[in-house]
Amino acid sequence: MTTSLELSTLLEQLALQLEHHGHWQRTSPSIADLSSTEPFAIDTLSASEWLQWIFIPKMNYLIENNKPTPKGVSIAPYIEEALKDIEGYNEIVRLCHAIDALGK
Repeated sequence: MTTSLELSTLLEQLALQLEHHGHWQRTSPSIADLSSTEPFAIDTLSASEWLQWIFIPKMNYLIENNKPTPKGVSIAPYIEEALKDIEGYNEIVRLCHAIDALGK
């Protein structure tokens, strides 16, 4: 399996887990909130919002347009800390670790 296909599969599984555990939103945050320049948009979005509205779409865009995906991605430490008390924590963190591992 190619790295892009593997990443696409992991992103799909991550989205499904977020939705399954009630962390998927139907309404997009405001343009201002999505325009944050802080890492992980920590000043305007929750970690699950960042995954849903910024990370997953950006990675899918890169894959769909045959662009290189970033190397050295490390989202799992942030997700581990930010989502430590949510339902589905283990599944979500496992997928984030798998995504990180692909970018090494």
